[in-house]
Amino acid sequence: MIKQRNESIQIYKKNNRKDLLVVEEKEVIILSSYLPKQLTDDETKNICQKIAEDLNAQSIKDMGKVMGVLKKDYGDVLDFSKASNLIKDFLK
Repeated sequence: MIKQRNESIQIYKKNNRKDLLVVEEKEVIILSSYLPKQLTDDETKNICQKIAEDLNAQSIKDMGKVMGVLKKDYGDVLDFSKASNLIKDFLK
């Protein structure tokens, strides 16, 4: 739901719809209060890098192993779309 709201926020900003923008931003704040605290970008990067190193991941073929450990250990606090992009960068 937050992802949908964030997409709407970007559209409303682009189209200068401040009335709808304010509503969506408030909804994101409310929804976020019910979710576990997400890791920061730096924390995500460090964790992804450490797990890739611990697993001796060498190529994109090893991405599944890294994602498996991330889901097991950080499933509720990690943004997996960010993690996926970071891992792809590490394993090139």
